[in-house]
Amino acid sequence: MARSDGELILVAGGAGFIGSHLTLRLLSEGHQVLCLDNLQTARSSNLRLLEGRPGFRFVEGDIVNPLPTAVTEQAHRITRIYNLACAASPPQYQADPEHTMLTNVVGTHHLLRLAEQARARFLLTSTSEVYGDPEVHPQREDYRGSTSCTGPRACYDEGKRAAEALTFDYARMNRAEVRVARIFNTYGPNMHPDDGRVVSNLICQALSDRPITIYGDGSQTRSFCYVSDLVDGLIRLMESDIDGTEPVNLGNPLELTVGDLADRIVAMTGTRNALVHRPLPQDDPRRRRPDITRARDLLGWSPRVSLDEGLAKTCAWFAEELAVEREAVAAE
Repeated sequence: MARSDGELILVAGGAGFIGSHLTLRLLSEGHQVLCLDNLQTARSSNLRLLEGRPGFRFVEGDIVNPLPTAVTEQAHRITRIYNLACAASPPQYQADPEHTMLTNVVGTHHLLRLAEQARARFLLTSTSEVYGDPEVHPQREDYRGSTSCTGPRACYDEGKRAAEALTFDYARMNRAEVRVARIFNTYGPNMHPDDGRVVSNLICQALSDRPITIYGDGSQTRSFCYVSDLVDGLIRLMESDIDGTEPVNLGNPLELTVGDLADRIVAMTGTRNALVHRPLPQDDPRRRRPDITRARDLLGWSPRVSLDEGLAKTCAWFAEELAVEREAVAAE
């Protein structure tokens, strides 16, 4: 991407877990970034990492509502729009399912209209959840999925499917140049300790005095991608010359059970906390593994950070964060 002082990249959800890493990467490459976030699920420390950096500007706003003037008045400068604005963990997106659905549909519509006005390239971060509890394994982009449109996860799963449909319709009508990434489980620093995702749950429990919780018997599988690899894939996709009318899986094809993940974290942290099994949540996928052939062929992308390396970095980061929290509580 050619850089110019007059060009601007909009990152909706730029203070969130993945969004903060993406914003930092773009800033490090010399881009100007306008971060739009309602701070619903973002950690305040993520925003502090970004504020004061050259080229960064923050605007608080919710994409469900009409976009703030501070964003629309910059439309003539915006060349890229990344849409990462949505709660992504089940406890967070189920806490306000109406808002989750509206964020995916109405919010995506607002950003697509901005992309059309600005003639900016638009990237939607969709999710592997569009595959539901898959009947095809591993999951290829041409698999249509097995989701429940009536269950508690539908606000997110069906919301993302609708956001994809809207995005591809804009492409077919030549109203915007688009890209769609289907993101599989991602982990790393800047995660919220209480977001309910399996990696953050297990690490925080292992580093504290809480029992380590495994839902179901632990035989369900996931594929975990370290956040720096995911960000690299997003940027490659945004800057690729593909026509944008097909989604691209971004994730690590290394598949392991949740029980295996727990064992690795227990060994890495040295915890002696007890393991506790809880019922598997409704509609929780039994297997999840991406087929990344399309990403390899079209983007030259594949993950580089091994699971052990990524988990070690994430455990170290959480250990520091939890130590700071304990010091703050002790000082009160």
